[in-house]
Amino acid sequence: MTDKLVIMFHGVGSNGRDLLPIAQYWQRQIDGLSIASPNAPFPFMHSHEVFEWFSLTGITEENRFERIEQAREYFDQTVQRILDEQGFVDRLHHVIFCGFSQGTIMSLDAVASGRWPIAGVIGFSGRLASPIEGNANQTAKISLMHGEADEVIPVYESQDAFKALREAGFNVELETYKDLGHSVNELELKRGLEFLKSL
Repeated sequence: MTDKLVIMFHGVGSNGRDLLPIAQYWQRQIDGLSIASPNAPFPFMHSHEVFEWFSLTGITEENRFERIEQAREYFDQTVQRILDEQGFVDRLHHVIFCGFSQGTIMSLDAVASGRWPIAGVIGFSGRLASPIEGNANQTAKISLMHGEADEVIPVYESQDAFKALREAGFNVELETYKDLGHSVNELELKRGLEFLKSL
């Protein structure tokens, strides 16, 4: 039986294959680590190769959370299927969500809403776009990482998320990276590895 499961959640216009190398890097460094990197449920721009968790067309600050709520059913179905396949249904305290961009938004929503009492979240280049509910699992550790040169989702979004999560009682950390845009660098991979080993 493996010790931990990391589920990767990609961003808009991407697919599970894009994040798989990150998970595989961690898997090579950690004994007993299972990984999964699913596709989001909705095609992006009518493509059969890239996907999204919710549409960005016409999105505003006012309607973003509504779209996240609408995506929850499909997100949860994806998670449940992976838990069933990997044998972690009753072992959520050994499960970690890792998201990039929109995948981070969905991962943080899963914890902030109280739906998934998992061990932790690694969030690259994302934001907290959901209210933190009273039944949220505050035992989940959260590692946020963001490039200071990100022009897609500004670094202040992770800074704001860090403040909100910390005020809500979460064990949360934030690292920002000078000159890094909307991507993941080697330093973040190593920081994610350290975080996984700490759980």
